[in-house]
Amino acid sequence: MTGTATRYLCLARHGEALPDESGLTEAGRQQATLLGQRLRGIPFTAVHHGPLPRAAQTARLVRDQLKSVPALVSEIAGDYVPYVPPRDELPPESADFYLRFLADTTDDEREQGAALGRQALDLFTGPVDGGDDRHELVVTHNFLVAWLVRDAMHAPKWRWLGLSHANAALTVIRYAPGRAASVLVSNDMRHLPTELRWTGFLPESHI
Repeated sequence: MTGTATRYLCLARHGEALPDESGLTEAGRQQATLLGQRLRGIPFTAVHHGPLPRAAQTARLVRDQLKSVPALVSEIAGDYVPYVPPRDELPPESADFYLRFLADTTDDEREQGAALGRQALDLFTGPVDGGDDRHELVVTHNFLVAWLVRDAMHAPKWRWLGLSHANAALTVIRYAPGRAASVLVSNDMRHLPTELRWTGFLPESHI
C-alpha cells in the first residue's frame, strides 16, 4: 500500500473584476500579481481555475510568478451556487434573507450547481494517495471558497451562505491523514497593500 499524504489546498478568489465581468480591473491585475509573488516557493502540482475571464486572467497572472506549474481549467472551479437549502434547514431569523438571495437561481442552475459542488468535494478535499504531500491552488469565486471552508469545518450544507472572501485573498485548508481538516489561513490579504484590500466587500465591511 502506498498510504496517504497531506493535501494543502490554497484557495483564492479572483482579482477585482470590471463592471461587466469581462476581465480584471487594473487593481485586480495588481492583486493577482501580488498573490502570485506571495505564493512563490510553494511546490504546487497544479493551478486549477474556473473558465470565466476574471478567474482565468487571475490564474494566468498568478502563474506568471510561479515556476512551471500546469494550469487546469474546469467548471468544477467555476462560479455556481453549490447548494440551495430548503427553508426548514435555515435559521428562522435569516431564512427570508437567504431565500431572497437565492430566488433568481433557476432549477437547472440549482441542479448543475449541486452536482458541481459534490464534484468539488471529491476533487479538492481530503488527503492524497501516495507518500508525498501535495500543494494545490484553486483560483475561483466566492461561493466555491465558502463551500469548501464550510465543508472543512463540518458545518451544515447551508452554511456556505454568509461566508465572504475578498478579491485575491488567500485561504488555506490542510487535509492530513487521520485528522479533521484544518483551516490554516482564512481570507488573508497581507500580501496586498491597504488600497488593494477588501475589494469585493461592501464598504461597511472593510476593517
